[in-house]
Amino acid sequence: MTETRLERIAAASVAVAALVLAGKTAAWWLTGSVALMADALESVVNVAASIGALLAVRYAAMPPDANHPYGHAKAEYFSAVLTGALIVVAALIILSESWNALAAPRAPEQAALGLLVTGIASAANAAWAAVLFRRGRAARSPALLADARHLVADVVTSAGVLLGVALVAVTGILWLDPLLAALTALNVLVSGWRLMRSSVGGLMDEAVPAETLDRIRAIVSAEARGAIEAHDLRSRHAGRTTFLEFHLVVPGGMTVEAAHAICDRIEAALKAEFAPAVITIHVEPEGKAKHHGVLVL
Repeated sequence: MTETRLERIAAASVAVAALVLAGKTAAWWLTGSVALMADALESVVNVAASIGALLAVRYAAMPPDANHPYGHAKAEYFSAVLTGALIVVAALIILSESWNALAAPRAPEQAALGLLVTGIASAANAAWAAVLFRRGRAARSPALLADARHLVADVVTSAGVLLGVALVAVTGILWLDPLLAALTALNVLVSGWRLMRSSVGGLMDEAVPAETLDRIRAIVSAEARGAIEAHDLRSRHAGRTTFLEFHLVVPGGMTVEAAHAICDRIEAALKAEFAPAVITIHVEPEGKAKHHGVLVL
């Protein structure tokens, strides 16, 4: 996926988030429900998160420069961490409003109309979350995936709120409204924590998943014909880019040209499956073999 297309998707997220916020705010205004207020407040975070994702995708697309020789891909992780922090702040505000509302609960007004507006807004969120998941996974974009996960959490929250407000309107049990708002806040809080945790992993250069590492080893083993072994394999993700480095042991009498040809073959195979990728291979003579790691087929 091109960088321009990623930016367009991120920009569309801002527009969708703004429309959903307008709908949920209208539902809150119509009903006066604290639970719907909490749902609308979470949508404020959606708008902020979408703007952050757009800026991060745009910045991450900048080419390497003298101060950032490895590129700017990690900017997307900062966006995801910011989104998580905003979610946590929204949750705390919702809890505060819920506590105040428990002291003087009141029945929602025009409940049917408010629920209809919120339902339409939530359906739009669900549809766009599916688009973001598909595009984010294809591009391996932490910012888009973080935005998608937050939208899914928002949809789940909205579904619970819709059911709860409907129960309040039918049963007349007023304290259900602030209670649902508090439960919404707890769900939002967990969502924010999980998002920040996964994003911090990227900032801390966590290795690629085990299944990805197994695939990398298989490719190196299959494509390193003429070499002896590969060891000290290290990996990490930075945004959409995979960074790999390892030592390749070759026969002592092999020419530099022949060793370089093996490295080129390995790099081409790895980049074909894991592009974009930055691969560093350190060639060593057979006396440096450690007899572990990746044995060449």
